[in-house]
Amino acid sequence: MLICVDIGNSNITLGVFEQENLKFTARLATDTRRTSDQYAIEIRDILHIYDIERNSITKAAISSVVPTVGSAIEKAVERLFNIKPIVLGPGVKTGLNIKIDNPAQLGADLAAGAVGALAKYPCPCIIIDMGTATTLSVIDKNGAFLGGIIAAGIKLTMEALTSRTAQLPSVGLEAPKKVIGSNTNDCIKSGLIIGQAAMLDGLVTRIEDELGSCATVVATGGLAPEVIKHCTHKILLDDNLLLDGLRIIHDKNV
Repeated sequence: MLICVDIGNSNITLGVFEQENLKFTARLATDTRRTSDQYAIEIRDILHIYDIERNSITKAAISSVVPTVGSAIEKAVERLFNIKPIVLGPGVKTGLNIKIDNPAQLGADLAAGAVGALAKYPCPCIIIDMGTATTLSVIDKNGAFLGGIIAAGIKLTMEALTSRTAQLPSVGLEAPKKVIGSNTNDCIKSGLIIGQAAMLDGLVTRIEDELGSCATVVATGGLAPEVIKHCTHKILLDDNLLLDGLRIIHDKNV
């Protein structure tokens, strides 16, 4: 079996594949203070919860945007399974035709998402990843990675609001019943959720104008389900897009 680990700024998502079949997914908090031993214990316990024998894991792939945590997870995987994981980065074959100014700057998460989207959806394609940052990646009709957009994510925006203002409270991250809020909490929720949806709609329209055609739009990330249902564009939800991309990249490098 293959274990894939995607390390974001806020969360770590891991999944175990048997061939192309995803057996389960789980999430951990990203914490730069944790050691490789602590992560090893967490991964071991998660496998136990899902009845996966440790010796059945014979392959591993990791993508990370947090170098210290990526290094700790890599060591944890080596210790747990006695295997050398493929770590997405320079020298790892992705199969992507990357047309940004400096291809080496492409984030591991964006590369994994693009590979997953290319395998699963028609092009041109726009990939929305809603994590600490909200990113949009653009693949043209020929499958080339053109570039994208980076914006502040919902949780980051809320942290900025509550930390930089005297009276605005932290709120739950669900949409209010109406766009026009009649109390402070609903006003903030509308700005966060409906505002993010409106931003995505506007950006997708402008991207499609630059492409000169409509695109398949795919969203992933923890907050995507709450946001895309308020978008006017048709946006497909794919919770496992990055894990699928990691699996494909692993197979290209063995």
